[in-house]
Amino acid sequence: MDKSAWLDERRERAVYDLHDNDPRDEGYRRFLSKLTGPLLERLAPGARGLDFGCGPGPALAAMLREAGMEMALYDPFYYPDTSALGQQYDFITCTEVVEHLHRPAEIFRRLDRLLAPGGLLGVMTCFQTDDERFANWHYRRDPTHIVFYRRATMQWLASAHGWALEVPAKDVAFFRKV
Repeated sequence: MDKSAWLDERRERAVYDLHDNDPRDEGYRRFLSKLTGPLLERLAPGARGLDFGCGPGPALAAMLREAGMEMALYDPFYYPDTSALGQQYDFITCTEVVEHLHRPAEIFRRLDRLLAPGGLLGVMTCFQTDDERFANWHYRRDPTHIVFYRRATMQWLASAHGWALEVPAKDVAFFRKV
């Protein structure tokens, strides 16, 4: 999206404050399981992870903690403690985050630095698949969604960072740092 159409920080936060990311909401947990299910199959017990862009109710982190993972949180609005960005992790999750990034290249470079060798970056975002329907696509109409990804974009990111790409489910990409 053109930068002139971006919301200012106050208005962007107001949209996020409307999200209901309750960790006890079974429907939301089912939605997140699109990423957590395949992710847990690929992680060692007790792996250390970062929920990057966790939002106000870090449901994904709660689910991963319940599965025995050690989790750190970072979100520029809700968990802005940058000490979480000074460590390396076995895995990093970004669920419904990358479409909000003002500087995606910078953030993906940062995530690469935070990921330990052999680590896994799990991204969940609605892949853009149909140019003809883009104008009316529900995902595009969210004013905080400013960048969109295709499977080909994920392949490009993997190549650019030397990562191995796997797409285990619709709208989910795993990047393995090799």
